[in-house]
Amino acid sequence: MENKNKKDITRRNFFKIVGTAGAVTAGLTACGGRNNNTAGGEIPTDKMTYRTNPKTGDKVSLLGFGMMRLPSVDGRSAREGNEEIDQEMVNQLVDYAIAHGVNYFDTSPAYCRGMSEHATGIALSRHPRDTYFIATKLSNFSPASWPLEASKAMYHNSMKELQTDYLDYLLLHGIGMGNGMEEFEERYMKNGLLDYLVEERKSGRIRNLGFSYHGDIKVFDYLLSRHDEYKWDFVQIQLNYLDWKYAKEINPRNTDAEYLYNELAKRNIPAIIMEPLLGGRLSNAPGNIVARLKQRKPELSVASWAFRFAGSFPNVLTVLSGMTRMEHLQDNLRTYAPLDALTEDDFSFLQQTATMMMQFNTIPCNDCKYCMPCPYGIDIPAILLHYNKCLNEGNVIDNTQDEKYREARRAYLIGYDRSVPKLRQADHCTGCNQCSMHCPQRIDIPKQMQRINSYVEELKAETMTRK
Repeated sequence: MENKNKKDITRRNFFKIVGTAGAVTAGLTACGGRNNNTAGGEIPTDKMTYRTNPKTGDKVSLLGFGMMRLPSVDGRSAREGNEEIDQEMVNQLVDYAIAHGVNYFDTSPAYCRGMSEHATGIALSRHPRDTYFIATKLSNFSPASWPLEASKAMYHNSMKELQTDYLDYLLLHGIGMGNGMEEFEERYMKNGLLDYLVEERKSGRIRNLGFSYHGDIKVFDYLLSRHDEYKWDFVQIQLNYLDWKYAKEINPRNTDAEYLYNELAKRNIPAIIMEPLLGGRLSNAPGNIVARLKQRKPELSVASWAFRFAGSFPNVLTVLSGMTRMEHLQDNLRTYAPLDALTEDDFSFLQQTATMMMQFNTIPCNDCKYCMPCPYGIDIPAILLHYNKCLNEGNVIDNTQDEKYREARRAYLIGYDRSVPKLRQADHCTGCNQCSMHCPQRIDIPKQMQRINSYVEELKAETMTRK
């Protein structure tokens, strides 16, 4: 079914849609007009773009704060290793975001090794409850949490950690992952959990009920087929200018964002966007892509193109960004305060850019870390991201006669040891495959570990046989 509406949004239709989005922007920002902020310009506090929730009338900031990559005390993301969350920095980021119009904060019991909700609750509780919207998830991935009472305990603990007696947005987390429909039924249907959550919505303890989709399209289509019964208030999908038409080419088990968005739009279900940067791949793009974007609009950051793309669709309620550092937050605020919606030419330009990016055979890792922890201590995301980085920079070369071979070999090996401790590198993979089942992108992780390790060993021994 995913190809049914493949041509629903042509360049000209998109231009019409963007016109609508622009009208929404003009009506909901404190000051209309185009976003003339440069990468280093002052950030206004009164120009955030808002979208209206059609059910509740909530004015939701187009930039949503994803609390999955909170800063750690050593300055990195607290999703990595065992680093403690830097609560003071989280407070500063939340304060700055709210001061500049952000009011949607998305978390989960599974984020930051189970500490994201607690840190988010501390930061938000310092502000009046009616000035922000809390979104969290029922992340009952483990079979031990599938019994109704165990899942209910997770739900109630979320409210305790977040220091609230109601949730603005609750998501069934990761629908379509694992065994697809079979796993969904075990997690939410057979145990009566979905019926319980519907009753909680009626009581007001859940204001909006939806789900986040990863993977099996049959589950997505099934849940939308029962929209008249469950009345989904929103759905969270992965959408960016690469996945718009190429998600399925990147991985056959994925679904193009064009299909997902159109299916929601035809039912007037608001879309919440995750992975607008594809785990950083659209901000850490290959050099020729960066040059192409900078040539068109030198004043804009590379990341802002991806955020403008996601925000230009009128059925999008908010676009999530996991922001670890203040500069990430500031750059995103410049993009959405207010939104400078894509033109028809911009849309065409980004589709051409996506086609160019498909020439790079990168591994579709979004750094979500659902594959972690590895029982053998391997840092799977760091290994995959280092490979992608070197590929984008032209430092994955298997032709020993290439004039850049020596330079590329040195860059890969030195960077590998700096990015990934030796005891956590790919050569320690046993092929147990406990990771792949949790990967939303359906990467065959043991196969990639073996491939990367073989490449590394050939570089080290200088026994490259490929020409």
